[in-house]
Amino acid sequence: MTIPAYLQKGDTVAIIATARKISQEEIQPAVTFLESCGLSVLLGKNIFAIDNQYAGTTAQRIEDLQWAFNDPKIKAIIIARGGYGTVKLIEHIDLTEFKKYPKWLVGYSDVTVLHSAIHNIGIASLHATMPINFTKNEEATKSLIDSLFGKSNAINIETSSFNKLGNSKATLVGGNLSLLFALNGTIIDLDTTNKILFIEDLDEYLYHIDRMMMQLKLSGKLKNLKGLIVGGMTDMKDNTVPFGKTAEEIILDAVKDYNYPVCFNFPAGHIDRNLALCFGKEVSLNVNADNVILNY
Repeated sequence: MTIPAYLQKGDTVAIIATARKISQEEIQPAVTFLESCGLSVLLGKNIFAIDNQYAGTTAQRIEDLQWAFNDPKIKAIIIARGGYGTVKLIEHIDLTEFKKYPKWLVGYSDVTVLHSAIHNIGIASLHATMPINFTKNEEATKSLIDSLFGKSNAINIETSSFNKLGNSKATLVGGNLSLLFALNGTIIDLDTTNKILFIEDLDEYLYHIDRMMMQLKLSGKLKNLKGLIVGGMTDMKDNTVPFGKTAEEIILDAVKDYNYPVCFNFPAGHIDRNLALCFGKEVSLNVNADNVILNY
């Protein structure tokens, strides 16, 4: 796995929008913050374009993404926000130059599409907070900056009653559960064999969480894991007739036959305290009776 070069003061980063539209007002605090960290910020040519809910047409978003991948002076690509639409770009993107000159790709949620594509060509990426959220939680933003500058630290959190205890060391992969579900069987399907999988989700019906977990189970993506980390399962919904289980109980039931550590309530995903995770790096996961430690 190739780890892109860590940033130094004076380096150039690009902010682009691959999914939902964003305004100058929404993004300016992030630009100001990144510049205060000693970075030069370039915005995608089409970042403020609008096409219904999207940040411009598919062609405009492809143009900005390809530019960011290709330009050798850009050392990190930070996706402005999530939403929906990144999946419409990926079959049109050429990663040849990106493989020659790897750089950090940053984002979460809909950016899972790019994390999966990049992992499949052997390059690490950062699952972390995005410019639309920079002002929401100082710890999350610091976690991103520390990771970009090569200062990643261990994450030590409280235990959960749902956890399955154990220790493991393997490559970390994953992202948004709905996106991993949608990408299953596609050209950028994620191989989870002998890896530690991270999942999170937002605004889903409980029965659909069960459906997605069953698909991952039946397609073999849960059987040969080395560990499972469950981040925020935020704003879950239920039907008039209750499903009868929480998201945590649904996930635990899907992996009950497997002998690897499982951690719940990890501080990453659609939550304010969205700490940075480096996909593609080897991590050690220690799920203990009194705490959980994730270390690179």
